[in-house]
Amino acid sequence: MDKPLSTTPVIPVILCGGSGTRLWPLSRSGFPKQFLVLSGDDSSQSLFQQAITRINSIASPDIHLGSTFIVTNEDHRFLALDQLRELTGIEATLLLEPVGRNTAPALTLAALEAKEGVGDGFADPILVITPADQTVKNTAAFTQALRDCVAIVDADQSKCTIAILGITPTSPETGYGYIKRTGTAGAHHEYTVETFVEKPNVATAQSYLADGSYLWNSGMFVMRASTWLSALKEFRADIFGATETAWVGKTVDQSGSTAFVRPDKAVFQTIPSESIDYAVIEKCPGSQYTVKMLELDAGWNDLGAWDAVWQVGKQDGQGNVTTGDVLLANTNNSLIHATSRLVSVVGVDDLIVVETADAVMVAHRSSSQDVKHIVNQLEAQQREEKNLHRKVARPWGWYDSVDEGERFKVKRIQVKPGASLSLQMHHHRAEHWIVVKGVAEITNGDQVILLSENQSTYIPLGQTHRLANPGVLPLEIIEVQSGSYLGEDDIVRFEDTYGRS
Repeated sequence: MDKPLSTTPVIPVILCGGSGTRLWPLSRSGFPKQFLVLSGDDSSQSLFQQAITRINSIASPDIHLGSTFIVTNEDHRFLALDQLRELTGIEATLLLEPVGRNTAPALTLAALEAKEGVGDGFADPILVITPADQTVKNTAAFTQALRDCVAIVDADQSKCTIAILGITPTSPETGYGYIKRTGTAGAHHEYTVETFVEKPNVATAQSYLADGSYLWNSGMFVMRASTWLSALKEFRADIFGATETAWVGKTVDQSGSTAFVRPDKAVFQTIPSESIDYAVIEKCPGSQYTVKMLELDAGWNDLGAWDAVWQVGKQDGQGNVTTGDVLLANTNNSLIHATSRLVSVVGVDDLIVVETADAVMVAHRSSSQDVKHIVNQLEAQQREEKNLHRKVARPWGWYDSVDEGERFKVKRIQVKPGASLSLQMHHHRAEHWIVVKGVAEITNGDQVILLSENQSTYIPLGQTHRLANPGVLPLEIIEVQSGSYLGEDDIVRFEDTYGRS
């Protein structure tokens, strides 16, 4: 290497979009799979948290890591922020997409931020890009592979090299794209990529497995920010131009030590939706841009469906993977996930059973990819179960809709210490609040009162009001709504700490 890597900053980039529809009903558009605790060596961490921890593990005396860039949807910013705060020693910048436009515009936001924000003398950092929803069993092998990728990219003075991790295939998988390597291995055991191929049928996948030169495309890349921007400008100038224009119109604000960067919404909505692979990477072989591939054999899985969750889970002697309150009898090779109640399964094989507070999904393991058809029906019927769980995370805490009927709804609400809901009013409903834990500061029209456990108040229809927690412990209340319309969109916000007014 011509110079120490410490002179070239390395920026971890986490692509945290997508809704994980094939993992419904646990994964929903309002709480997608990357924020779920599903598997991995540390079962207390979500996939998103695991991805951040893994990618930051590549730091070494030769690799100086900058702030982690997280590209996610505007609606998920507080989910990401809350989970970031549970990790220690991580500095992050959140690049917030107003709408999803796939991974090519997402990476472009990260590259533009990297070129602009690193500082004098550090104008062209190396980006290490990974999705937020994968698992890796062998972290040491993963770390070494990414360090090798950084070394390969850093050594190229022409700035035309892209490194990609190829996954050692273990079966004729039809759900992944493949990479074909060519030539002999380099100093870091890397190969040149000859071509990329789309998801094959079973026969073709079997031939790839027998050939030995085809690997699964992991979606993990290493390249300089300038390499991505110049290649995108060459291959998809329309995406480059629109994203750059949206970037010029960005706004920036802070939440503690974390920056929120928002591109211009109106312009961003006009950007063509395209993946990194289709927009650039698959066009690189045969051009001035060289794609190098390192093989990764580290127990990788992208958890694309419930069968994949079963594969990486801890199986009992009968091949069953269970989560929650589960009882089994004469059951084999099945995944049972219970969230809110006892789930019992008797005399079945090769099933997926997933229970949440408001939905139950049962599927044969071999058909787990087809869960998306149920999600399509939910969307066509405009059912809320597609988007939100019964228990919904909010930046101030959460609420759980425990019961509802004609003209009434009952919620359990928790407010974090020091947090508050917006100053708001409703056109169609009144509310009764009962404090069950903690202390509530309640604005009710012109009055501001404090209520403690077992005390209650009434918010008339049309009254301006706010709920806040002035204490150091979580506040919990029971809210009973009554009125002609009880939808979540019947809110007029006058003031809001979270930019929603």
